[in-house]
Amino acid sequence: MTNIRDLGTLHGDVLLFGGAYSNAQALDALIAAADDHGIAPSQCIFTGDVVAYGADALGCATQLAAFGCPAIRGNCEQQLLDGADDCGCGFGEGTACDVASKTWYTHAAAQIGPQAAALWAETPDWLTFTHAGKRYAVIHGGADAVAKFIWPSDDDTVFMAEIERVEARTGKVDGVIAGHSGIAFERALPARVWINAGVIGMPPHDGRSATRYAILSDDGVRFHTLHYAYEAAAQAMEAAGLTQGYEVGLRTGIWPSEDVLPAQLRR
Repeated sequence: MTNIRDLGTLHGDVLLFGGAYSNAQALDALIAAADDHGIAPSQCIFTGDVVAYGADALGCATQLAAFGCPAIRGNCEQQLLDGADDCGCGFGEGTACDVASKTWYTHAAAQIGPQAAALWAETPDWLTFTHAGKRYAVIHGGADAVAKFIWPSDDDTVFMAEIERVEARTGKVDGVIAGHSGIAFERALPARVWINAGVIGMPPHDGRSATRYAILSDDGVRFHTLHYAYEAAAQAMEAAGLTQGYEVGLRTGIWPSEDVLPAQLRR
């Protein structure tokens, strides 16, 4: 059963963000950006995966909880809750992500330990809310698989099929807000919209160190660039022994795990 929490009607700007990825410097910058925009924590929505590649899993988890914004579980939270051995992304054996995840997931699990239940046991799988007369569902990956990658290069039929599966549990929505894939984008569909808020903990494979978040306003969604202390984040990873390439990705803006991307999104 999908645990769905309804936030009711939200008024004014809503900040959308995902994938803190244990990157404390990025999460600090995001919280500061929300304050700069004058957006309260209750109007910020997190699409999951507070922990992943970075050095400070527990620090990010506790800071997000203290921030108090509505949030859903990503696959990383769910796997840590379940006491699983890996992040649950289903990476092909031997891919860059498969190799790296064996290190960073172990690091995150050691930091979180038995605190996972206190942090996320009450966190819902999905959220719903109404804004500017439109109803939205917030999910992490796909409707039936929390770790499903849905890319901006996918065909419209992929998005419409996912929305139909979402609506089977939520009723009609005008849009779906998702995360997981790490690339911020908007896809306009017949009478629907799919918004991926992107992630703040890793650049979107565009050759720049800055990451992304989104703001939903009465006239639609706009994507914003998040500048943060990426060098400090990379150095923290190195100090923790997390040197599988993601620390380089923070600096270069290029994923070491390009092999998980569809061909259209590779360099």
